[in-house]
Amino acid sequence: MAFEGLTEKISSTFKKLRGKGRLKEADVKEAMREIRMALLEADVSYKVVKDFTKSVTERCVGTDVLESLTPAQMIVKIVNEELCKLMGAETKHLNINPNGPTVVMLVGLQGAGKTTNGSKLAGLMKRQGRNPLLVACDVYRPAAIQQLKVCGEKLGIPVFEKGTQDPVVTAKEAVLYARQRGYDMVFLDTAGRLHVDEALMEELKKIKATVKPNEIMLVVDAMTGQDAVNAAQSFNEWLDIDSVMLSKLDGDARGGAALSVRAVTGKPIKFAGMGEKLEDIEVFHPDRMASRILGMGDVLTLIEKAEKAYDAKQAAKLEEKLKTNRFTLQDFYDQMVQLRSMGSMEELLAQMPGGAGLKDIKLDPKAMAHTEAIILSMTPKERENPSIIGANRKKRIAAGCGLRVEDVNKLLKSFEQMRKLMKQFNSPGAAKKLRRMRGFGGMRFPGM
Repeated sequence: MAFEGLTEKISSTFKKLRGKGRLKEADVKEAMREIRMALLEADVSYKVVKDFTKSVTERCVGTDVLESLTPAQMIVKIVNEELCKLMGAETKHLNINPNGPTVVMLVGLQGAGKTTNGSKLAGLMKRQGRNPLLVACDVYRPAAIQQLKVCGEKLGIPVFEKGTQDPVVTAKEAVLYARQRGYDMVFLDTAGRLHVDEALMEELKKIKATVKPNEIMLVVDAMTGQDAVNAAQSFNEWLDIDSVMLSKLDGDARGGAALSVRAVTGKPIKFAGMGEKLEDIEVFHPDRMASRILGMGDVLTLIEKAEKAYDAKQAAKLEEKLKTNRFTLQDFYDQMVQLRSMGSMEELLAQMPGGAGLKDIKLDPKAMAHTEAIILSMTPKERENPSIIGANRKKRIAAGCGLRVEDVNKLLKSFEQMRKLMKQFNSPGAAKKLRRMRGFGGMRFPGM
C-alpha cells in the first residue's frame, strides 16, 4: 500500500513521544530528526523535507505545546496540519468552462499511465453527469490509439481519432466536433516521451496555443518518487501546467511524489489513480491523505465507497429480514458482493483509524472466494433454506466448487452461529441484555 513505510516510521516516532509524558525541547528535536529521515527515505525532495521539519519544529517547541497536558497529541496535530499545507491545504477541482466544452489537456512522460488515467478521469466525469469525449493525440507510441479506444469502449465514451494526422490539427478538429455535437468535456491524450525533450514540448505548446485548454493536467507516476517531481518541474516550466494527477498511488509508492510535487511546482494535485480498474480513481484530498500518512485512517473516503456500493432498496429488505430472522445465505452472498466492490480488505483496513497497526494481520485472499464458490454451488432453494442441506447435498456442493465437504460444513456452522447471534440482537429486551454484558464470545465491546 502507498506510504506504508513512511506511515510505519512516523507512527513509531509518535509512539515514543506518547510514552514520555512531559516533553522537552530535546525530545521534539529528536522526533523531528526521525521524521526527517523517514521523509528522505520516502524520496521526498531534500529542500521540501528541510522546510517542512523546520516549520514543524518551530511550532512544536513553543511553551503552549511543551507545557500542555497532552504535548504528544499537540505535535501530531501540528504535523498533520503541516502535511496538509505541504500537499495543498484544500481540495481543488477541475477548471470548468461554462461557455462551451471544457478542454482538459493530459500531458506526461511515457509510462506514467496517462492514457489509462485520463480515461479514468473521463469516466469519473461521465458518472457525475457530464458528456465527455476522448481524443487520441498520441500518434507516436505503437497502439496508443487502440489503447484509448479500448478504454473508451469499456467506459461507453466515444473516441475522436484521425490516425497519424498532425496532433495539433486533430486537437483543433476534436474541439470543434465536441462543440457541434454537444460534448461538454474534451480530454486530449497527448504524446509522451521516455524523457522530456524539446520536440515533445514544442508540439505540446502548439496544441496549447491552438485549443487554449481550460486545464493542463500532468500525469505523474507516484512510484518514481523524485523523478516524478523533476518531470513535473520541467513540464511546468514549458507549459505552465494547472494541476497534477498521481497514478499508481495504490502500489509500493514511497510517498515522495505526493509530498514534493505540490511544493516544487506550486500546482495542486487534483486526482489520484488508485488501482488497475477504470473505476479506480479518487479526488485528491490533502487532509485525508495526511491522515492516511499519519496512520489515522481515512473515514470519509471509506464512507464514500460504502455509499457507492450501497443499495437503499436492498438495505431496506435486509433490515426487514434481520428483524424477522429471515436472513439467508443469498442475503449473505449479496452483502459480500457489495463489500468486495468497495475494494480489498487490506485497503478498507488501511482507511480505518488505527488500521495501519493492523498491517501484520494476514488476510487469506482465498477465504472470501471459497465462501462465494460454496454458496454459488448451491441451488436457490438451498440458499434460502440451508437446513435442507443433508450429506448428499453437501457432497454435491463440495464437488461443484472444488472444495471439501468439511469446508461446506464449516460455512454452514458459521452461518448458523451468525443467525443465532442476530436473533439474540433482535429479541425483546436485547438492548437491556447488551448493557449487562461485560464481554461477548471472549471479546470486550467499548462502553459495555
